[in-house]
Amino acid sequence: MLVDGKIYLGTSTRPEYLSLKYGNRHGLVTGATGTGKTVTLQALAEGFSAAGVPVFAADIKGDLSGVAKGQPIQEWQTKRAEDIGFTDYTNDSFPVVFWDLFGKQGHPVRATISEMGPVLLSRILDLNDTQEGVLNIAFRVADEEGLLLLDLKDLRAMLVSIQERSKEISARYGNVTTASVGAIQRALLVLEQQGADNFFGERALEIADLMRVDTDGRGFISILAADQLMKSPRLYSTFLLWLLSELFEQLPEVGDPDKPKMVFFFDEAHLLFDDAPKALIDKVEQVVKLIRSKGVGVYFVTQNPIDIPEAVLAQLSNRVQHALRAYTPREQKAVKVAAETFRPNPDFSTEEVITQLGIGEALVSVLEDKGIPSMVGRTLIRPPSAQVGPLNPAERDATMANSPVGGLYDSVVDRESAFEILERRTRDRQLAEERAKYDEADRVAAERVAKERAREERASEPRRTSSRQTPAEAAMNSFARTVANRLGNAIVRGILGSMKGR
Repeated sequence: MLVDGKIYLGTSTRPEYLSLKYGNRHGLVTGATGTGKTVTLQALAEGFSAAGVPVFAADIKGDLSGVAKGQPIQEWQTKRAEDIGFTDYTNDSFPVVFWDLFGKQGHPVRATISEMGPVLLSRILDLNDTQEGVLNIAFRVADEEGLLLLDLKDLRAMLVSIQERSKEISARYGNVTTASVGAIQRALLVLEQQGADNFFGERALEIADLMRVDTDGRGFISILAADQLMKSPRLYSTFLLWLLSELFEQLPEVGDPDKPKMVFFFDEAHLLFDDAPKALIDKVEQVVKLIRSKGVGVYFVTQNPIDIPEAVLAQLSNRVQHALRAYTPREQKAVKVAAETFRPNPDFSTEEVITQLGIGEALVSVLEDKGIPSMVGRTLIRPPSAQVGPLNPAERDATMANSPVGGLYDSVVDRESAFEILERRTRDRQLAEERAKYDEADRVAAERVAKERAREERASEPRRTSSRQTPAEAAMNSFARTVANRLGNAIVRGILGSMKGR
């Protein structure tokens, strides 16, 4: 059943394969809770890894970690393999790197504030348009002044700086109000309390470390521990979108390769779009459209296809639909939407079958030759080759101890950035102000001393007992007046003579 160039998904009336050639055309795995989405995700991840394609997957419940362990095959797996004619089924394990934004269940994942950018950061902070504008100004001023924004304290210092210089900056870029800066600072405090201070900083994640292949030619499966991260859904969704954007920016164009350069699985994908502004949804759509040419496949995993905006849904060519329930009008709409996205099979009603699928059963349609969607097939999904279920803590620690990125990200790097530079500027300005105060005090004191000295000198001169002039003083005063009058007349004459044209 295992064929080169294809991933075996399971069996309907025929074996169902996902061609690696079309693996970068994106995909969708949907179904109600408990219908087998996680097992399907694991089978897909194993298939891509075995083909030498690196995989990144968010592990919401911790179940996906078992992919690192080859275990004795369980009874249900053996039976499933027999039911679908999977004769070459064996147990196996796959190379795994564990990651965790909080650094507890995997290697720390960090990004700098500058790399995140004001658009995505505004989404995390849930800022309004005015506050987002102020945040954009802070980034612009930081870029102009060569100030690195690496972590939260850098951004806080930058906000304080533009507030102190609000008159100057408002004249250049628009109004910077104390209220807007205060609102951003409060949102940063909330984000910090959710653990974001562990995420923002250095050493920042290198995309190349997500695209590793082991010595056997198998792609590493990077598993993001997301059970705690789910408590901060905005941080979770924004991080995944940032990661996708970074791949788009850094990877070269490759067109349509024989197999993807990398594949992403976004579990609980609805979190990317819940309450998201249209501008952000447009950005997701743009990235999903364009990243295909970089050789990256994106697979969204969620309960209902209506969780995904239509513009994005239209880009997802490879589909695995597990059972949906149709008890409410919304669920009935989801069933109808899901059925309409498949190429019909004349042997059954797609809309009816979606509500009748058992656990581990799914409707499958993938791209075949010339990129044409296959006719939908009611498929029994193949069992994973690795352990189904989580590793225990000791097994996870052992995997991390042998990780190819061990030691690279475990320590925080805090180099000089905006916080240190602005703090130094503030300190220098305060010192200059203090120096100016002391200089002014010295000048005033010197003037006081000079006045006192002059007063003392005048007081020490001998005083006459009579105010009458002596004959000699009278003669000298008369002579001085005569000379002064002559000089005054000469100046007047000179001026008047000049005016007369002399």
